[in-house]
Amino acid sequence: MTTDSTTHRNRKPPLGVTPTDSTPRWLVAVARCDRALSSWFIGAGFFFAPILLILDPWPSAVAVAWIAISLSGLWLGLLGAFMAAGLARVLRAGEVIPDEFWIGLLDYRQP
Repeated sequence: MTTDSTTHRNRKPPLGVTPTDSTPRWLVAVARCDRALSSWFIGAGFFFAPILLILDPWPSAVAVAWIAISLSGLWLGLLGAFMAAGLARVLRAGEVIPDEFWIGLLDYRQP
């Protein structure tokens, strides 16, 4: 985190605060969105095949379902590209994002 803020274990990083001075402000938002959409995308994948079977009698509904899952996958890919660009900027500056930031972002709780 920046020098005027602290990160506590098992807490999410505050909104608008970057983990290092060279971290773009948008990287934190992109990382949070990527985490949320990735978990949604994996969960929806389990239900996508049964939904397609239910919608099979209506070709237009199947097309809408495929478009929805395709757009979600495209958005997830764009978030990944933005994350890679933001992390590359941090590494190019010679800084490292602290582990506490990632633990807070992932909401990981140790037993």
